[in-house]
Amino acid sequence: MQPRQAIGKKFHDGTKHSYQSVLMNPNYVDQSTQPSSFKFYPHFYRRIKLDINNPIHKFIWLTSTITCEKFYQKTAYKLRVNPSAGGLYPTEIYVQIRGIENIIDGIYHLEVANNSLSLIYELIDDGLENYIIPGKCITGFIFLISCVYYRSSWKYQNRSWRYCCLDSGHHLGAIAASAYIHNREIQLIFDFNKLALNSDLGFENKEFITACAISGEFQDKQIRSLRLKIPFVCGTNYFEANQFIEDAYKVTAVQPSCQQKLEFPLYQFAREEFLRVIENRRSIRRFHKQPISQVNYLHILQETTKPIPAENFEKIEIFCVIHRIDDMVPGLYKGMGLIKEGNFCDKVGYLCVNQAIARDSAVTLFLVSAYQNYQTAMQIAGFIGHRVYLISNYLGIGCSGIGAFYDDETQEFLGTDKDVLYAIVIGK
Repeated sequence: MQPRQAIGKKFHDGTKHSYQSVLMNPNYVDQSTQPSSFKFYPHFYRRIKLDINNPIHKFIWLTSTITCEKFYQKTAYKLRVNPSAGGLYPTEIYVQIRGIENIIDGIYHLEVANNSLSLIYELIDDGLENYIIPGKCITGFIFLISCVYYRSSWKYQNRSWRYCCLDSGHHLGAIAASAYIHNREIQLIFDFNKLALNSDLGFENKEFITACAISGEFQDKQIRSLRLKIPFVCGTNYFEANQFIEDAYKVTAVQPSCQQKLEFPLYQFAREEFLRVIENRRSIRRFHKQPISQVNYLHILQETTKPIPAENFEKIEIFCVIHRIDDMVPGLYKGMGLIKEGNFCDKVGYLCVNQAIARDSAVTLFLVSAYQNYQTAMQIAGFIGHRVYLISNYLGIGCSGIGAFYDDETQEFLGTDKDVLYAIVIGK
């Protein structure tokens, strides 16, 4: 194991679940103390109300919008296009817009609660490019994903470090989905000067940038860093620091990721139907122990493994535990290769902290990696998870991500020495 890989692994190992750890710390919380899940800049900031009849506005709107409101015990929960562990939504989106007609060149915060863009910084000869891709100027859009980590650590404590990264990957997936609907290419970037950008965006220790997605034209031109720091605005109504998460972020933010050739995926979904899938996507809470077809399963697997448009990259391998797929032998697979045959429904349900959805699904996917950069690997796992959600739903199949599992026992069951990052279940 490379030394820099060991650094990221330290924080993964520090957040492991086991049967004993979950039993000793069931993690009950007082729901009345939940921090706010929406960030607002002061009312005097200039705002653009997003008009979904405007293609540019809708492209941005669809990356984060609220799609449903549900009530539990008189409390309203606003569900969005991007799934989030526990419905806590720690991620925020900022977007730099340059050279777009009728929009001031600037950095905007996407205010999800009221579907508007808040102009937090007006550009002159400066911008985000010098932190991300020095020597280039982007005409178009630079999206930044950030995490207001206390929204998640309030409930999940140290393990929320994983959920912040996975949620960030899902949010990148939501941007990619909107880009597909609007016939735009995007490029994901994970390696850039995040710490300097956090400082200049005025985040203090309460929020941090995790990733970037670019949709626009690249030009050779030097753009200087922001000439002024943006004033601090807290993303929650109150805050409690978690030193473990802050250390994990700072260490993994400066580690280089593996590199790959930039390649864009090719999809052939009917856009109108795909849009309906994006707007209606939900995390399934119960399956009916019914099989899915082999054709649909192979379609999901094929689409899931298409190229990810990023040069900074960490390889993710997928193990599949097949429970109920027509004309396929139940058992543990890697890709299409059968590793061991058997009915592992109860075993997988147990491994996923006794969650019935893992026991009753048609198939459970486990995403593993021997990463170099842990932060990048977890986000790519979340990005792949978002693909699984949308492709499954497009085929009329339910899906849910699972971030809680008994780490060492799951690793042993899969027969791998690579870290297990994420589990995803699909079924009827």
